[in-house]
Amino acid sequence: MKKHLLGIIFSVLVLAGCASKHIPVKYDVAVSSDSERIAYSTYGAGETSLIFIHGWSCDSRYWHKQLSTFSKNYHVIAIDLAGHGNSSLGRLDYTMLSFANDVKAVIEKDKANQVILIGHSMGGAVIAEVARLMPKKVVAIIGIDTLQNVAEEIPQKIIDEMSQPFEVDFPNAMQAFVSPMFPKGTDRELISWVKEDMASAPPKVALSAFRNYMGQYVNGEASSVFENITIPVVSINARLWPTNPDANRKHIQTYNLFYIEEAGHFPMLEKPKEFNVILTEALKYIGTKKKM
Repeated sequence: MKKHLLGIIFSVLVLAGCASKHIPVKYDVAVSSDSERIAYSTYGAGETSLIFIHGWSCDSRYWHKQLSTFSKNYHVIAIDLAGHGNSSLGRLDYTMLSFANDVKAVIEKDKANQVILIGHSMGGAVIAEVARLMPKKVVAIIGIDTLQNVAEEIPQKIIDEMSQPFEVDFPNAMQAFVSPMFPKGTDRELISWVKEDMASAPPKVALSAFRNYMGQYVNGEASSVFENITIPVVSINARLWPTNPDANRKHIQTYNLFYIEEAGHFPMLEKPKEFNVILTEALKYIGTKKKM
């Protein structure tokens, strides 16, 4: 109930802001491969579609400060993955591949032909799977504070230890988990909203997604997913956690890293103007690669 209440309040604020800038918006639903109903919204028009994919226990509202800027030159799509936001949550296991099929369903429903995927945190793993599923549609992927080191190896014991607090007391564990993700000086109201919002996520969905996402660093899938991906792969990362571009380039054919300074794990919310500038630079870089 709290999640829905927060969603309604935040959505009203977002829509009010969007309406003031006269951004045409279309709301729709696509049906994923397992019949889950995937809510999404579209803005603007253009030959290239930018598809924004949220992170773990978040939803499409986390991109609201990008919609106006990028819908001026692109067809913009913001998706709620299954189990998140306004999408259905009847899935038994929330894997990265199942999330990728959610995105695939939206791309097919929207009839998008040239797609750049932008994924935050766990969304970075999702967009890599989508690129593998749809090589003729996806022309580039951009990870936001993710893909720090796709070759990192994490023992299963560590994943189990990380999961345990969420299984005991999900809301408090989530708040404690999210708090260190913001740098000093971040707006307190923003921190409070993100903490409360993520803490109100459905625990069963969150735990399943968490174990599947982190499990990729146990079984090696985090790097092997890139084996046949030849399109440009970009990270826009904060310095909160170290990024190892050299390790990434051993597994990713075309990889480039952009840093956003003095930001934490949610740069698109914390420093939206700076983030939008860097994302624009990343899109220009991708454009040069596409011409080569």
